[in-house]
Amino acid sequence: MLFSRHETRLPTPDEALKGRPEPEFRLPGRHTVLGNPLAGPYPEGLVVADFALGCFWGAERKFWQTPGVWTTLVGYQGGHTPNPAYEEVCSGLTGHTEAVRVVFDPSAVSYESLLKLFWESHDPTQGFRQGNDRGTQYRSAIYTHSPAHQSTAEASRDAYQSVLRSSGYGAITTEILPAGPFYAAEPYHQQYLDKNPTGYCGIGGTGVSCPVGVAKADG
Repeated sequence: MLFSRHETRLPTPDEALKGRPEPEFRLPGRHTVLGNPLAGPYPEGLVVADFALGCFWGAERKFWQTPGVWTTLVGYQGGHTPNPAYEEVCSGLTGHTEAVRVVFDPSAVSYESLLKLFWESHDPTQGFRQGNDRGTQYRSAIYTHSPAHQSTAEASRDAYQSVLRSSGYGAITTEILPAGPFYAAEPYHQQYLDKNPTGYCGIGGTGVSCPVGVAKADG
C-alpha cells in the first residue's frame, strides 16, 4: 500500500497530504449519459448541490437518473488536500469524502427532492463507513451553496432523524457544511457505472421513507 490507512479518524490540516496545485489529468468534456458539460460555468438558472453518501460510483448514478438533473460529476470534497489522487483519498490522509456534484434545474426538480433521494439512498447513521465500505471517505455529508440550502438540509436531517428513530435506527452522523473546494475525480471515475454497467455499487438505503418539503423539523 502507498499510504498507511486512517479509517476511523479525520486528519488535521497539518497531518493531511500536501496534494498538488493542479490536477494531473484533463476532465472529460461531457457527461456520457446526459450529454451536457461536466465542468462549469453552468447555464444561468441552474443550481449546484454536493452530496456524499458512500462510494461515488453508485451515488452518481442515483442522481443522473433523476429528471431535472442537468449534469453530475464525482470528486473529492470536505478535506484539506488540494487536487488529491484517488489512492490518497482512500488512505484517509486527505480528509475528503467521495462526493457527487449535482447540477439541476430547480424548475424541474426541487432541492428538497434531491435531499429525499440523498437520505433514502444510503444509511446516514453509520459514521465512517457505508455498508462494507469502511473509511473516512465514505462518510455521509451535504455541502451547501447557500444559507437557504443549509437550513433546508438541516431541517430535512431533523425530520428524517425522527422517522429513523421510530424505525430503530440511531443518530444521523451526516455532516452538513457550507461547500468548500470540489476537486473532480479522475476521468475513469466519471459516470463509472455507465461505462461499466456490471461494476460495483455499494449504495443501499434503510428502507425508511424521508418526508419531503418539510419547513421545520417537526413538519
